[in-house]
Amino acid sequence: MAKSKSEETPLMQQHKAIKDRYPDAVLLFRVGDFYETFNEDAVIASKVLGIVLTKRANGSASYVDLAGFPHHSLDTYLHKLVKAGHRVAVCDQLEDPKTVKGIVKRGVTEMVTPGVAVNDKILENSSNNFLAAVHFGKNKTGIAFLDISTGEFFVAEGTLEYVDKLLQSFKPAEVLYARPQQKHFKECFGTRFYTYTLDEWIFTSNYAQETLLKQFETHSLKGFGVEQLQDALIAAGATLHYLRDTEHPHLQHITGIQRIDEKDALWMDRFTARNLELVSSGMEQGNGLLDVLNNTVSPMGARLLRRWLALPLQDIAKINQRLDVTEYFIKETELSKALHHHLKQTGDLERLVSKIPLRKINPREVMSLARALQQVEGVKELLAKSNNSHLQFLSQRMDPCPDILARILKEVVETPPVLVSKGNVIQEGVHEELDNLRKIAHSGKEYLLRIQQTESDATGIPSLKVAFNNVFGYYLEVTNAHKNKVPDTWIRKQTLANAERYITPELKEYEEKIIGAEEKILSLETLIFDQLLAALQPYIKPIQDDAKLLAEIDCLLCFANNAVQYKYRRPNITQDYSLEIKEGRHPVIERGLPPGESYVANDILLDKEQQQIIILTGPNMSGKSALLRQTAIITLMAHMGSFVPAASANIGLTDKIFTRVGASDNLSGGESTFMVEMNETASIINNISDRSLVILDEIGRGTSTYDGISIAWSIVEYLHDMTEHRPKTLFATHYHELNELENKHSRIRNFHITNKEAGNKVIFLRKLAPGGSRHSFGIHVARMAGMPPALINRANEVLAQLEEKHIEAPLQQNVKNIAASPSKVQLSIFDAHSDTFKQIREMLDTVDINRLTPVEALLKLNDIKSLL
Repeated sequence: MAKSKSEETPLMQQHKAIKDRYPDAVLLFRVGDFYETFNEDAVIASKVLGIVLTKRANGSASYVDLAGFPHHSLDTYLHKLVKAGHRVAVCDQLEDPKTVKGIVKRGVTEMVTPGVAVNDKILENSSNNFLAAVHFGKNKTGIAFLDISTGEFFVAEGTLEYVDKLLQSFKPAEVLYARPQQKHFKECFGTRFYTYTLDEWIFTSNYAQETLLKQFETHSLKGFGVEQLQDALIAAGATLHYLRDTEHPHLQHITGIQRIDEKDALWMDRFTARNLELVSSGMEQGNGLLDVLNNTVSPMGARLLRRWLALPLQDIAKINQRLDVTEYFIKETELSKALHHHLKQTGDLERLVSKIPLRKINPREVMSLARALQQVEGVKELLAKSNNSHLQFLSQRMDPCPDILARILKEVVETPPVLVSKGNVIQEGVHEELDNLRKIAHSGKEYLLRIQQTESDATGIPSLKVAFNNVFGYYLEVTNAHKNKVPDTWIRKQTLANAERYITPELKEYEEKIIGAEEKILSLETLIFDQLLAALQPYIKPIQDDAKLLAEIDCLLCFANNAVQYKYRRPNITQDYSLEIKEGRHPVIERGLPPGESYVANDILLDKEQQQIIILTGPNMSGKSALLRQTAIITLMAHMGSFVPAASANIGLTDKIFTRVGASDNLSGGESTFMVEMNETASIINNISDRSLVILDEIGRGTSTYDGISIAWSIVEYLHDMTEHRPKTLFATHYHELNELENKHSRIRNFHITNKEAGNKVIFLRKLAPGGSRHSFGIHVARMAGMPPALINRANEVLAQLEEKHIEAPLQQNVKNIAASPSKVQLSIFDAHSDTFKQIREMLDTVDINRLTPVEALLKLNDIKSLL
């Protein structure tokens, strides 16, 4: 039987009323010195936080689940709940319990979700914590990214594939979308993100326009260059609505909005970012390209470098600008050292200044802000003296905000406490009344010591002492051995086993003065500090701009440091369509080599006229995949404006990098290895251009040998002949039969990774050489992997029998037939499947080849395969 409201305790009635307003959040309910959770929230908290789950009475004959923790542990436990993917509502006492009769008024003061976290323990210094919103428009999809902890706000719109790529690059902590679009969102983007749905009316143009104009206090959005991105602006409006809906009304640090234009950045889909291991290496964190390149010294620089990696430049002038500054820093070592010294002391200026409007900044952080502004002043002076035009431009844009800096240094003590309530925050000479009160408090305590000495001399009690407790304030304590010397004017307050405690009128008078002064001191210090924070408000935007400029300098210094330390060279970015790398190296693999072992560098040449496609063969574990990836990574690094791991590099401007590496099932999506492989390859084929770089590794291995060779063969021919574009292509394969393509097509060249056989062992030389390879040395690799000797011996026996019977002869003959008659590129798949011949024939008869797109062809091939 349900318990009536009247039977619940007043406290639980209050809890229920607040919980009803936040049903999908864990409610942390402040009760005295503890945050308590009740019912289903208590069960969640006990599991996630590892705290004890108990029960407490709730009216007559009723109990509720209960789990709590001390209020001073909020930051620690809040961090754990949000990291576990829970929305958390923090409900505080809005009144002083000492001044209230009955139930204390309570209310939610903060709502924390994965995408709106500002707590330092929740955030990672080196990455943004983006809240994203997606709006599905009629022709385009809009997306917005907002980091409340830094004030950064980005918008973009385009195809679903482009939005998917941005989601993969920015990796938002939380994604918003309209509730009716739940099914569509999951179909498009899967379940990779923490999501939250909002009412559909929030995703409307008029509401978004009104919300954004109110936030930026402008009459239009033309000044931000985003007024035409209607679908993106709707998404942006939804993010601001969500911030206010989650109890974040103070957003003065969100001062602008920035457009991400698809044409400005080199395109990489999410498969490419994953295959190139840009952020992490598979399941192993801390072993991706970003980790190797990131030698920034400030959190702002680390976050910007991550964004540069996700969105490499397409503008040669901007690329060369970064390269010029990097080269300048390499030459000007003293300047680089001085800038490096300043940047290390700036801390996270971007997040510090964003705490001001959020009312999260403490006195110690205000002093950190001041020290950071002092470093801005030093950086500005250094850049102004440089001979680089871009660095001089950055210097002109910097504003150390001298007025507010001087005020902070004048008003706040050099080493303030974290909390204002601890006192001793404001310097002497700032406020006359504060100084007088401090003298009273200080001299009052000295006077108490004089009272102690005077009374001791007058009474002859040598052990007399003045002390204090919270029950009756200051008192005189006399041991039992001297209590007969106590004057009659003293008032006894407490008897102990070995002593008596007394008060005097004079003692109480000074106590009132001291305690009154201390309370007024704390009140005044709080007031002065709040006034200082109010004075900081107009400086939020210039300090944010300073932080962005420092981040840029940090990244460019990082590039210079990497170039010197790891022997990277400046790439030459051209308008040509060629790619020429001399002695290229894989930056991640190179850094992971054992001491004393050097990386085997390789040359790569791809162009539009002579060597458009390289068919790369070689043994397993010989380094084919490393060569493919390093070619793409060097191209990517060059477009970031970074020096590259090569002796030299001439890189034609590249618009897109596509990679298809490895095979993996998408079991949750019901797709096989082969289907995933075909989807990704189809995406590449449908989006290539003359300026694209295509990296394909082991295409076709997700299906049978005949099917695999057929697909691989047709893909290479398609990239060579059947499209108007000539993308630069590296195609690694185990199908040695593809070497026949070189003889038939003018822009295809065979290369292999060299090896040397010594007895029954194979030594990988990891050097690229012209010509195809005929062996994969799979059994040698199995031996190196630690397979049992008996298994290896049996494998060799079977291999010998197969080679003796020439099992591959029919397949080789089919390949020769393909080369002789390219217009009939089809292996015989019917000989071994005569029972299904008729069904497949009927299926093929219904296909109009002239209207069949590459994607449909691959999918049709998959249907045929399923019949075999």
